[in-house]
Amino acid sequence: MDADDLFSLEELIFQERECRTCKKTKSLMDDFYLTRKDRGSASSAYSYECKECTIKRVIESRKNKPDIPYNPVPRFGPEIYPDW
Repeated sequence: MDADDLFSLEELIFQERECRTCKKTKSLMDDFYLTRKDRGSASSAYSYECKECTIKRVIESRKNKPDIPYNPVPRFGPEIYPDW
C-alpha cells in the first residue's frame, strides 16, 4: 500500500479545522500543534485546540497554581537520624 493511496497531498496542505475552544476555523498545518512527532502528518495527528488557545490555557493554569516552596529532602546529616 502506497502513501498516496492513504491520503492526498491536498488533504494535508489545504485542510482546515475548527478550534474546539475559540470555534474559529484555522489552517491545520500552521495553527495547530502535532500531538506526537511520530504520528506523521495525517490530519488525526493534530490537536483540536489551536496554538493560541493552547498558549492561553497553559499560561492561565500556571498563574492559578499555588506557590509550593522547595524543600529538598536531606540525604545525610543529623536531620535524618533521631537524637538518641
